Amino acid sequence: MKINDHRENGYAETIRKGIDAVRSFRGGLSYGRGAAEENVKRLKAALREADAVVIGAGAGLSTSAGFTYSGERFDRYFYDFRDRYGITDMYSGGFYPFPDAETTWAWWARHIYFNRYVKSPKPVYEDLLSVVSDKEYFVITTNVDHRFQLAGFDKKRLFYTQGDYGLFQRRGGGDGKTYDNAEWVAEAMEAERFIKDENGYFTTPKDRLLNMRLPSRLIPKTPDGYDVSMNLRSDDTFVEDDGWRRASENYASFLHRHAGERVLFLELGVGSNTPVIIKYPFWAMAAENKNAVYACLNMNETCCPVQIFDRSVCIDGDAGEILKKLK
Repeated sequence: MKINDHRENGYAETIRKGIDAVRSFRGGLSYGRGAAEENVKRLKAALREADAVVIGAGAGLSTSAGFTYSGERFDRYFYDFRDRYGITDMYSGGFYPFPDAETTWAWWARHIYFNRYVKSPKPVYEDLLSVVSDKEYFVITTNVDHRFQLAGFDKKRLFYTQGDYGLFQRRGGGDGKTYDNAEWVAEAMEAERFIKDENGYFTTPKDRLLNMRLPSRLIPKTPDGYDVSMNLRSDDTFVEDDGWRRASENYASFLHRHAGERVLFLELGVGSNTPVIIKYPFWAMAAENKNAVYACLNMNETCCPVQIFDRSVCIDGDAGEILKKLK
């Protein structure tokens, strides 16, 4: 749901820029040059010389930090849903047609908790912060797992474009507001029989007997009694609340303030699912600013337009492992 607002919209502005640029790029893509060690040195130099760093983060960065949606991590917390419903990963489980609201929200309580309120298994985000902490930086991300704030990044320098696992919204949008869900999640996890460990994090009980349905009283509602949904961008009912619009404005202001300067556009773990939000705009802004450098760190998906080949650093590999070498 979009609300009329006179503030700058960095989200819409950069998407338009990216779409226009991609249409004009000719000559194909380059997949980088030189050995990995040489490219790490080039990236270190770009970081050192940068007046500002714009970080664009996708799902690959959280995967590098250990936030996988399948395999051992899924089996550890969702084994009962796996066995009863045949669900094999957290992503597909979010679309499963559960038989009732009590089961649906039992699933989502776990999904939210283990992807929003726990520490990352690996300190990838903390390593990234140590790399840019002495720089003027801003983060735009399609991730919804709150990793940046938990790692200590300045909230005013973050723009979560696609929502936040930690927020509910009224189903269908309606009031244009979002609602924190931390207290509800904690109560729901207890109702499912999860217990807290010595560090205060929920984990499975020794008997591994979990409740897969919440009491009806725990089906979440807005303060005035309306049904809720997750504040995740899946259709045009997504609520861009005041915090979202403020972050979008901050992003636009940051880009305008550093236009023409030595800007490093640092893309981390961004795949091909939604390139129009980060990848294409970064290409466009790097092409527009002759003092800019574009860097792409990703597993098996590193490339750039030939137009910015000479000012690009493409490193194929685990983003977290590469960040360690930049410290």
